[in-house]
Amino acid sequence: MKAKTLDRMFDAGEDMSEHLDLSKARRVGNDAKRVNVDFPVWMVKSLDREAQRLGVTRQSLIKLWLADRLEQAVGGGKG
Repeated sequence: MKAKTLDRMFDAGEDMSEHLDLSKARRVGNDAKRVNVDFPVWMVKSLDREAQRLGVTRQSLIKLWLADRLEQAVGGGKG
């Protein structure tokens, strides 16, 4: 299939999934990078209590809160 045909399908809102190899798809700029952060014990305990209350892991809670704060601070810009 030519790119122009695929572009027309996309612009028309047609289902293009049968023409795509999604096994190799990835979100650009969404790669993970490990960082180490030291927190005081009281903060870890508070994080754990809140994470348990919400039914998520400590790491998920931290990522959620950081993403929310960054969204507020930089208007949603990622990167």
